[in-house]
Amino acid sequence: MKWLAPKGYGRIGPGLLALGMLLLAALLWWERAHPKNPEIALVIGEPWESMRQRSSARIDPAIPDEIWYNIPKSDARLRFVDPQYGFVTPQARFFTVSYAKGLVDSVRMSPQIEPLALNDALKVALDLQEQWRKGGWEPIHAMDDPPFADTPDWRAALAACQPNVVYWSAGQRFQIMLGMACFRDDKQPDERRYLITLALAKPWVDP
Repeated sequence: MKWLAPKGYGRIGPGLLALGMLLLAALLWWERAHPKNPEIALVIGEPWESMRQRSSARIDPAIPDEIWYNIPKSDARLRFVDPQYGFVTPQARFFTVSYAKGLVDSVRMSPQIEPLALNDALKVALDLQEQWRKGGWEPIHAMDDPPFADTPDWRAALAACQPNVVYWSAGQRFQIMLGMACFRDDKQPDERRYLITLALAKPWVDP
């Protein structure tokens, strides 16, 4: 039996195909503009435009010959792409990337979307430190500022809102400062919350 196309099929078919291609193009644009896991992917010292092209989160161009900073256009995680010392953070809402004369200079961020309870904040700090250990980072000034640990002493210090800052070093190439402090969250006024601060740059603290 010969199949007969419905009346008007020859006119509708190409139109549906064109519509499908248009919808596909729109979907691809949406995925590029709104990635599921937006990230700023960088290494300290590289050209700013290299960082922008690699990153899925949007961030403005650098101002030529200036020393300044920019902020991603959305929440984003940091992916430090150094082949030896690389690591990835959780998504961050506070996230600044500084530049000097067109080169990535430093990062300052809070690797979290909102203030966290103690258990959650400590987990973020410990996960980051484990990545650094595996990548060859080493703690510095560990006698005075030991790395975060899930111990009664550390929990007591954090619960007492004592200042807590630790430093990690990647040889003579990079340093990280990781801090955790109490933070008043108006959404949870009766519960203690914590804000984590991470700073990444070329070495600025004597080992």
